[in-house]
Amino acid sequence: MHRPPNAEAEVADELAVLRPGLVPRFTAALPGARAAVLTRLWRAFAHEPLPWIEGRERDGDGLTLRLRDGRRLHGPACDPYRTDGRVDAVHLDRAAYRDPARLLTDLAVPHAVGFAAELGHSVASLALSRAGQGPRRPQWPGTDWEWERRVVDGHPFHPGCRSRPGFSVAEQLSYGPEHGPVVRLGLMPVPAAECLVAGDWPAELREPGRVLLPVHPWQAEHVLKRPCGAGAGPDAHPLMSLRTLAVPGGPHVKTALSARLTSSVRDISVASVAASAVLSAFGERLAARSDGLLHMTRTLGAATAHSPDLAAVLRESPQVHAAPGEHVVPVAALDGTELPGSAAWLTAFARLALTVGLRLLDLGVALEAHGQNLLVVLAPDGAPRRLVYRDLADIRVSPARLARHGIPAPELPARMVTDDAAALRRKLFGSLVGGALAGTAGSGAALRAALEPAVRELPHTPDLAALRADPLPVKALTLMRLTPERSGDLWTELPNPLR
Repeated sequence: MHRPPNAEAEVADELAVLRPGLVPRFTAALPGARAAVLTRLWRAFAHEPLPWIEGRERDGDGLTLRLRDGRRLHGPACDPYRTDGRVDAVHLDRAAYRDPARLLTDLAVPHAVGFAAELGHSVASLALSRAGQGPRRPQWPGTDWEWERRVVDGHPFHPGCRSRPGFSVAEQLSYGPEHGPVVRLGLMPVPAAECLVAGDWPAELREPGRVLLPVHPWQAEHVLKRPCGAGAGPDAHPLMSLRTLAVPGGPHVKTALSARLTSSVRDISVASVAASAVLSAFGERLAARSDGLLHMTRTLGAATAHSPDLAAVLRESPQVHAAPGEHVVPVAALDGTELPGSAAWLTAFARLALTVGLRLLDLGVALEAHGQNLLVVLAPDGAPRRLVYRDLADIRVSPARLARHGIPAPELPARMVTDDAAALRRKLFGSLVGGALAGTAGSGAALRAALEPAVRELPHTPDLAALRADPLPVKALTLMRLTPERSGDLWTELPNPLR
């Protein structure tokens, strides 16, 4: 049986040369990292429509999966909304597995070998991320990048939560936000005639006849493979998306970083650059209809050398929407943050998020409001006051719904436009309820306790009725990685937390 490369040993060997003092902490973090990735993988096995699983049988606190080839996979019963659970082992027939990469390899299902390698990277990178953490300070961070540095474990439900294939240990330490580095961006000069520019591209990123595109150092070395004015760009702090960095006192810079992180290879398409200014203005018009409950970060400028591998977007920092004493916090960074009266706080946050999300959905816009794109403005006492949404590139827009409210539909890429109610609801409910709210609540019981009082106060609409009655759609993240021949999102349905 072919075995994937041993990412744990590779990271340990590199670390012994670069940071030998971290090796004991890395080694100590490995069992917990394996369990964290295995927990996410087992959740997928329990709830995603994987074609090689024939049936699922609940037995007390256990769950048995019947595979089409006659084997049986057994593990604990699985709350799909739980983030603090821990699966240390599952059994394939009589053999116990603690290593998720080895389990997937021995399952030998289609495309398992490639995904198993990603899971090995996820375990090793997660252990490295945890090893590099010092004690968390009790006071709240004062900058946006310090908040985002708190997201150590990555995606709460994706087995590839920390998968960074193609990044050496030195590169992870140099570019991973959880390690707290400062990254010096490069500047790639492109003839202005060969560059598409949208919005207001700043004068400091122009030269006579040329546009200067900020470039991530990893992209310059591994993809562009040419000098990009290393050291010529600004110092910046990486945010949790890795490819977006915060310039102190300046904008957030979204760079092209053509690496596979969790589910997909991220780049900046030419179409998204072309639509960026129109989309940003559209977002501001939508925010104006939220009664002050929502801010949209503005896109200041975007540029591309007509290539998704060489492009950049400049966005305003979400911090510009904070009044004195307030904090603007990505929802993903709330985990582990002490909040006043956590149950009551979660209900207030759910009420705020659903009020905004459902109002925009009724208008005709479904936000992808997961814990990275959605931020909450906290009052000095920690109460949730308003929301901030960033990165409009993956929203869905319904021209028919917009027309009912007298809102002109902007010119957008075709992939963003749909009047299908199911597709619109999947986008919002899967990201907001199944992502941001579930990840913050930490369990199905806590999520239900927060949602029930919140939905009672919301206007009765067909979208709310669907949220209350139908199974909850979420992305089938593992199915997507095991079905590489299909592009786009694949979905599964979870038990409705309100029923």
